[in-house]
Amino acid sequence: MADVRPLHVPPNGGVPNHPRWPALILPGVAPADIGADGARALVRRNGWGGDWLYTVFDYHHFHPDAHEALLCVAGRATLRLGGPEGETLEIGPGDGLILPAGFGHKRERGSADFAVVGAYPPGQESPRILRAGDEFEEDLAALPAPERDPFDTRPFPAEWA
Repeated sequence: MADVRPLHVPPNGGVPNHPRWPALILPGVAPADIGADGARALVRRNGWGGDWLYTVFDYHHFHPDAHEALLCVAGRATLRLGGPEGETLEIGPGDGLILPAGFGHKRERGSADFAVVGAYPPGQESPRILRAGDEFEEDLAALPAPERDPFDTRPFPAEWA
């Protein structure tokens, strides 16, 4: 597995982030030439579903009822993770992210061909998309950690133990 870089960001700008778990940044977790079909097959093979191919929205948003995996399959982009006061990150093909429920994300800029495959753990395949400042009643900390890493066949990374 690629090196895992955890990112903790406190709540800010109407983005709750997760009270306990960091976002996990995984540069080069997959081959740069994996493509959309390969990425979808990878996350499905590891038990994640609800997969899609698109971009990352250009506004701060989060999912109160699901963890999310993102794998870049084309182009490059600058993302902001964790809300307006969060961290910016450059990603390109083969780079992955695992975001815990409530963790904000936004595309600040990207190439015209930028695309990611997104997926969710079992039972979380149809998450709600909330914008920064939207109210929600879900208890972010109550959602269990996924059992499997979406990009690997090992148990979920220790950063969420």
